[in-house]
Amino acid sequence: MRDTPWTDSLPPSDADFVALVSAAIAELPEPFASHASSVAVQVVEFAPEAVLAEMGVADPFELTGLYDGTPLPEKLGGQALGPDTIWLFRRPILDEWVARGDISLGHLVAHVYLHELAHHFGWSDDDIAHVAPWMD
Repeated sequence: MRDTPWTDSLPPSDADFVALVSAAIAELPEPFASHASSVAVQVVEFAPEAVLAEMGVADPFELTGLYDGTPLPEKLGGQALGPDTIWLFRRPILDEWVARGDISLGHLVAHVYLHELAHHFGWSDDDIAHVAPWMD
């Protein structure tokens, strides 16, 4: 993945995050790239309180991303109830990036995005950890 270290004096904006995700999407091999193009990406500061409560997450900095949609294996040719969306939570990602200090922001954003995209493909967290161990 092409990645430039963050050197601006201001934190990256939502648009900067989307650009980092776009770079990650551009490097996806087929058939993943085709499926990724149908999943919307939204960048917001934090997960909404209702989402945190539903997931049992007390600290909003603990949730960096979320896949909201119907995983491909469950669609079975039927119509999904709504659009598939990957939510990236900017402040928790920035907090993790600063706390880690050992990876680039682009790498971390791509990791969070790819983790959520894996849920779109129907992978569990255990599947993801087995297939693509990272940052354990």
